[in-house]
Amino acid sequence: MQSLYEIKKAGPRVVGRHVYGNLKGCRNVEALRDPSVLEDLLRKAGEEGNMTILDVKSWKIGEGVSAVAIVLESHITIHTWPEYRFATVDVYSCGAHTDPRRAFDYIVRALDPEEVTVGSVDRSLE
Repeated sequence: MQSLYEIKKAGPRVVGRHVYGNLKGCRNVEALRDPSVLEDLLRKAGEEGNMTILDVKSWKIGEGVSAVAIVLESHITIHTWPEYRFATVDVYSCGAHTDPRRAFDYIVRALDPEEVTVGSVDRSLE
């Protein structure tokens, strides 16, 4: 008989995926300036990525905005510089049921940048 401590589950014990990027030449400049628009954008991106939104906050900093969505599975952040038509986006989620790339892509479509640089990291625990 096998002990419960000897039974290993297939796949990683913790599934963590991190998608981040720079959005250059954003055509939706007004969104980059508006905290309420960005808060709504983060909520919708979280829903798109099948994440559970717990809270969303934003702060006006100069011409830009920093906003964060705390999701049950981790976080989504955006920092904007409308004077340069530039934004940075960070989506990190834990759980195989989430799709951080889908959330990231939703934000990209809304801000309509001329150029996107994207990176991703697997932050799972095997």
